[in-house]
Amino acid sequence: MAERTVLITGGTRGIGRALALRLAADGIDLVLGYAHDEGAASQTQAEVEALGVRCATVRADLSTETGVDELFDRALAAVPRLDGVVSNAGGTFHIGPLVDTPVDVIQRVLDLNLRAAILVARRAVGALPEGGVLVNVSSGAATTGSPGEYVHYAAAKAGVDALTKGLAIEAAAHGVRVVGVAPGTTETDVHADAGDPGRPARVASRHPMGRVAHPEEIAEVIAFALSPAASYVAGTTIRATGGA
Repeated sequence: MAERTVLITGGTRGIGRALALRLAADGIDLVLGYAHDEGAASQTQAEVEALGVRCATVRADLSTETGVDELFDRALAAVPRLDGVVSNAGGTFHIGPLVDTPVDVIQRVLDLNLRAAILVARRAVGALPEGGVLVNVSSGAATTGSPGEYVHYAAAKAGVDALTKGLAIEAAAHGVRVVGVAPGTTETDVHADAGDPGRPARVASRHPMGRVAHPEEIAEVIAFALSPAASYVAGTTIRATGGA
């Protein structure tokens, strides 16, 4: 994938950061979108550039249409073209039964995990050239439903799976592949952001493999989906859930 540029939303922490480093190791230039953590953005950019590739960071609020447009407009002003887009930004923001989840939290989760994914996909398929790839990062929760923890998030991610399927058929006519990747529980800050930093350790025993994923393991699956090795993979969501 030499001489290629990939845009990653949520690209400076967790799975996004791991993917940025993985792609940079292959010589791929990057544009990394992020929401607010300036420190993480600066650190990830420095780590990526130390691997010898070009990297731009763009701060944007993807829960708004103007934020998505700003991300793509600034990305396309910084690089000659985009060859891949990874729609990775997301969060649960709350852990508990749906009846105890505040309505404003539900709206925030839907805006970031579903509405933003649709808007990012809309801009991506318009920007990607023939041979380009959009990867939508979903979640294993889309099929398990995550009862008692975040069914609102699971519902949003199920919508992302439907987006991947339908858009892949539309985009195929333009030579663009659309693929999904659904991680299982992964050791990232998303749990702390939802108020439960100990969740990965608490739920590890639920998984057939007896552990949660490392971000680097999910990054490898996304890198595959972006690569020519996956040239006949489209319209499907690859589960990376440790058997769950």
